[in-house]
Amino acid sequence: MTRALALIAVLMLSGCGYNTLQSGDEQVKAAWSEVLNQYQRRADLVPNLVATVQGFANQEKEVLTRVTEARARVGSIQATPELVDNPEAFARFQQAQGELTGALSRLLVVAENYPQLKSDANFRDLQAQLEGTENRIAVARNRYIKSVQDFNVTVRSFPTNLTAMAFGYKTKPNFTVENEKEISKPPKVDFGQKAK
Repeated sequence: MTRALALIAVLMLSGCGYNTLQSGDEQVKAAWSEVLNQYQRRADLVPNLVATVQGFANQEKEVLTRVTEARARVGSIQATPELVDNPEAFARFQQAQGELTGALSRLLVVAENYPQLKSDANFRDLQAQLEGTENRIAVARNRYIKSVQDFNVTVRSFPTNLTAMAFGYKTKPNFTVENEKEISKPPKVDFGQKAK
């Protein structure tokens, strides 16, 4: 009788989804670590990019200051694996990264105004590294989004949702767009010459 009860308990537990939840949670954490890795790569490149542009564009101090301040805000947020379990902290992290992305975009626009800077090999190398890093961030975020989607489906699906509730697993936050209304507008393309 005891063996039969043990066998029934094992069969019931094998279908409870506990291991699936563990596996999914680890996949989310690994994907998040890769996102952080790519953001760190960008943060490490920014001071070199700023220093290179600064040598050519001293009068553009406001843009350079914004990049430096945005990088400092990103660095002030403790990016830990637990961040994905805290929606408020996750939103602050995402906002800080968005500010840095915007500041870097303005910096690259400033660089376009300096032909001698564009021809500098150091700047071109840093720009290529930064562009590559932005692509890597996009790929890492995409993988994270997919991992969170898979995990959240598991947490919300029956019967694993019962196991998730029993062990305190909740859905994880995902990346969002800061201003969805703004990005839904098509970009304006104008090849006309500016009037002098």
